[in-house]
Amino acid sequence: MGKGKPEIDRERCKGCTLCNVVCPESILRMSDGFNHKGYHYSECFALERCTACMSCAIICPDAAIRVWRRVASRAGGRDDG
Repeated sequence: MGKGKPEIDRERCKGCTLCNVVCPESILRMSDGFNHKGYHYSECFALERCTACMSCAIICPDAAIRVWRRVASRAGGRDDG
């Protein structure tokens, strides 16, 4: 399982491909589908390889990407506090 999960708002994405280029793991690509504005949008095709570096979210000029970082669970699976 990857360290993060990029969430791409396909309706805000205008298909500039900046996120695809900057991703160090090369896990983003352009979708075959279109959003309501008629643009191809970016999509993640390999979540298990995401390192949660946030490069995609930082470079996105339309703030269409959020990256959720996974938090390791505590040993024993309990929350003591």
